[in-house]
Amino acid sequence: MLKYERGWPVHFTRITVNPAQMGGVPCIRGLRIPVATVVGMIADGMSAAEVIADLPGLDGDDIREALRFAAEAVREQQLPLIIPA
Repeated sequence: MLKYERGWPVHFTRITVNPAQMGGVPCIRGLRIPVATVVGMIADGMSAAEVIADLPGLDGDDIREALRFAAEAVREQQLPLIIPA
């Protein structure tokens, strides 16, 4: 199981990647909860408390680290955007 380290990859203690779990996508602490799921729930307007209630085993630190991970992922890549005319 990989954990991200300082530099890039960046050091994250709660984000894990295991090729044998969830197709190798980044997950929270080895749980079968993808970072993208947590970030998507927050983006859809759920509060941290609502996410924690829906995903047993998570805590506020997990959510904050998922958001930091997503911010770093976007910072390190150029994402194609469609610019409205």
